Amino acid sequence: MQSRTSYFNATLFRRNLTRFWPLWGLASFIGALFPLAVLLDMVHRGWHSFSGPEFTQMYYNAVSAVPVISLVYTALCAMAVWGYLHNTRSVGLMHTLPIRREGLFLTNFLSGFAMTLIPYAVTGALCVLVSLCGGVFDAKGLLITVLAVLGESFFYFSSATFVCFITGNAFAMPALYALLHFLAVLLDWLISSFAQGFIFGFSTNYTGAVEWLSPTVYLAHNIQPLGTYEEVTQAYASGTYTEHVLTSVELENFWLVGVYALAGLALALLALLLYRSRRSETAGDVVAVGWLRPVFRYGVAGLCALLGGQLLYSLFWYGFQQGDYYDTLPMVVCLLAAGTIGYYGASMLLAKSLRVFRGSWRGLAIVLAGCALVCCVLHFDLLGVADRVPEASQIRSVDIRVSDNSYTFTPEQDADLVEQVRALHQAVAAEEAYIRETETAGYTSSMEESPDNSHTGLSITYTLKSGAKVDRWYFLPITRDR
Repeated sequence: MQSRTSYFNATLFRRNLTRFWPLWGLASFIGALFPLAVLLDMVHRGWHSFSGPEFTQMYYNAVSAVPVISLVYTALCAMAVWGYLHNTRSVGLMHTLPIRREGLFLTNFLSGFAMTLIPYAVTGALCVLVSLCGGVFDAKGLLITVLAVLGESFFYFSSATFVCFITGNAFAMPALYALLHFLAVLLDWLISSFAQGFIFGFSTNYTGAVEWLSPTVYLAHNIQPLGTYEEVTQAYASGTYTEHVLTSVELENFWLVGVYALAGLALALLALLLYRSRRSETAGDVVAVGWLRPVFRYGVAGLCALLGGQLLYSLFWYGFQQGDYYDTLPMVVCLLAAGTIGYYGASMLLAKSLRVFRGSWRGLAIVLAGCALVCCVLHFDLLGVADRVPEASQIRSVDIRVSDNSYTFTPEQDADLVEQVRALHQAVAAEEAYIRETETAGYTSSMEESPDNSHTGLSITYTLKSGAKVDRWYFLPITRDR
């Protein structure tokens, strides 16, 4: 009798669900508390205390919270079903079973995803019962909520699965998983704060340019319930009152869930490809994929250089700094020191040994050259950030604050004033050398206020039609002669 290949094992599927029932059971219990609290509130206030749109709005508020919940819960589910990959004996046992790796992958993936969905299913079923009791059942809102929860849960479980396959260490998995989801936001903040110490007038703490690469932050900011309200006048014995009544609600940017679900599918397929070529001996390794090991080593070195370099500078040199901008040479030294620590720390984690110094000078030289290059690019402003003044055709609005007065201009209504602000900005940028020179000499901090000299803060924020913002802040010396 010819044997056939099976890509699903029902016994393993049931074993995963029964073995890890405390995980999804506790999550289901916690989730059930929400609809029960709503039910008690309806009993106390009356069965018709909620309108249909208000109940749908609660659904959509839950969708907005799913990314934060799934970020943690799906990681636990993934670590449960893929935990054998992190132990040499366990992975050896699993790979001796008469099941192909494709069968192991699909079975474990489906069982883990089922554990992810069970608490949402329990909570959702109770919410439907509560809405039926209150006569506020909304089929459309329920369908959108179910699809959103499915899409978001699938993406998060797929991303957690992908991380489980690029590492063979149970302790490294949570760290790499968090880094995967927040690396873009972290780098944006680190680079922006670092650039402020070099680039004249640059005052942006966070640009948000690549926030979509940090799914939890991006989904939390962009998927929100959008309600429509109408004014309704009610007559009471004491008089008439006007109140705003919610008449309809939509889930803003619902299409983003579909985009991230497709990204989750790509991550799941990539995880399957990694599993097919994964060596069982990589169990226990911080990075289990060979071509990712240099990425990890240099990535850790770069992060340590940016974060640790600023910390070392603030500890050992900030008190000797003249002016508001970094002294380049001391900052380069601090970056080199922090980058070296990060490089050898990552090498030790990868090698699982302290003996990593022999023959490492080439990689260290690359790290040191990168640190020096970053400082040179920012010090000499090779990207032209300090001189950038957006064109009028790119501007949606301009906010300017000077001498404790704030103004907002738009090109459609205040074209001449927008041009004046741009001209002012260009004039300040052209005076960079003079302003930084007087700042370094302590002129602006020591000069006395008089009719002939003064100083002021100037803040300019351009909101561009693309949605991006350009923020600049200057502390300007003002003299009658200039």
